Amino acid sequence: MSTMNLVLMGLPGAGKGTQAQEIVKDFDIPHISTGDIFRAAIKNETPMGLEAKKYIDKGELVPDEVTNGIVKERLAQDDTKQGFMLDGFPRNLAQAEALNKMLADDGRKLDAVIDIDVNSEVLVKRLSSRIICRKCGTTYNTLSNPPKVEGTCDVCGSHDFYQRDDDKPATVKNRLDVNIKLNTPLIDFYKQMGILHEIDGEQDIDKVYQAVKEVLTSL
Repeated sequence: MSTMNLVLMGLPGAGKGTQAQEIVKDFDIPHISTGDIFRAAIKNETPMGLEAKKYIDKGELVPDEVTNGIVKERLAQDDTKQGFMLDGFPRNLAQAEALNKMLADDGRKLDAVIDIDVNSEVLVKRLSSRIICRKCGTTYNTLSNPPKVEGTCDVCGSHDFYQRDDDKPATVKNRLDVNIKLNTPLIDFYKQMGILHEIDGEQDIDKVYQAVKEVLTSL
């Protein structure tokens, strides 16, 4: 089988996690999520992991060269020889350029960037529709997983629901704006490289995956 090197993009709430699971099942490539590789590098005390830990312990952002180093260490492992899917990296143009360079140095290149595209207003609705029962802590989503009887908890029958501050529309909108600002230059960069595939993430989950699968099968 030919190799397949991917980057998976999408705003919070776009359903990237679900798509990642499906891709890995069908295409048998490792899912490399930056959160996971950071934790692993720190736990295994790799040189870059120790470097990253210094910043994380101080509550500071890990600089690009350290993040790039951790990704490079991960991409050097044997299981990526048949391909990989990066998720959460690159986060900015400097990282995207560093990724191109580290792959080129290794005689590899990116085959596709999949962007799960969902309008930010839809995402605000999706992400801010989470409610929690104050009495027993059961979590609902008023759009996709509401209580069976409106206003009544399925589990304990309480009528008292609340919303976490993180899930309030204004907070959600801010978080999305920050992400959009980071993602826009990346999307332009990959568009210019001719490897960006934008997938409509507002359709049914299975349809989203069908569209992703069509792109990957055609590579």
